[in-house]
Amino acid sequence: MAFESLGDKLQGVFKKLRGKGKLNEKDIKDAMREIKLALLEADVNFKVVKNFVKKVQERAVGQDVLNSLTPGQMVVKLVNEELVALMGSETTEIALRPSNEITVLLMCGLQGAGKTTTTAKIAGKLKNKGRKPLLVACDVYRPAAIDQLKINGEKQDVEVFAMGTNHKPVDIAKVMLMCLIHDIVEIDAGDTYAYDEEALKTQKVREDAAKERIFSILPEEQKEEFMALFDEFEEFATPESKFAHAMDNLQPLMLNNSNDGGDWRRHEVCAEQVYGRQNKTRLGSEKLYEITKQIIEENIEKGNIKR
Repeated sequence: MAFESLGDKLQGVFKKLRGKGKLNEKDIKDAMREIKLALLEADVNFKVVKNFVKKVQERAVGQDVLNSLTPGQMVVKLVNEELVALMGSETTEIALRPSNEITVLLMCGLQGAGKTTTTAKIAGKLKNKGRKPLLVACDVYRPAAIDQLKINGEKQDVEVFAMGTNHKPVDIAKVMLMCLIHDIVEIDAGDTYAYDEEALKTQKVREDAAKERIFSILPEEQKEEFMALFDEFEEFATPESKFAHAMDNLQPLMLNNSNDGGDWRRHEVCAEQVYGRQNKTRLGSEKLYEITKQIIEENIEKGNIKR
């Protein structure tokens, strides 16, 4: 991993510095050059590296450091202080929604940046605070990525959801864009409650009008692209559209599950209605449907969904 390699290289520089009884400006410049290269190889922004090295070097060539009995250790201390200042010296808490709602955190970045390990550690901390985190494997391309997340999840005693490696991966970016575009249209047209039979009769007319109204504002090429994505979602023919529907169905199900069946109880929804809505989930993802079925059955037992 990039940051593990960076740590090894910095430790190598520090070992050289500590091994010298006295330091001169050349020693410090040579050390700073190695640190600069190590940071750049770890894909740290060039301007950030340049500014960081400049600050450390300016402080390190001071007489207090050069004349110190342990100059190497003093330079290591300066590097550490500047790294802390660069990364942020204050702890910032993650903004979470209330415990009866779902907070979604998306971790993205370059391969080897430490996303998997960091994600699992965050999940572990949230669990220790009384939350119920679920790790979801979205990297379906990198070899052993799912296994790596499972191993890290086990270390933190946090559940991991993964569809396995025997599935042909859908274009996740396209699915995300498809869901977002569909939601934008729904916001304008007015979201239709899943079990409102009267509102469902006018849903398509309202959404078609909203689609035309919103996307006509855009340049023609972009309008055609967004229209095509919206229509692909509605036609429910491609793997991406089917998976998008599965995700679209899962979100309100999880919300109802987290707030003790709020909407289900309020509207006296029965099991047949809920299962009927989830038919498309099965076509989009068998694995998601298994989880969906488990959630539905648990809420039937609790009385949140009528039999």
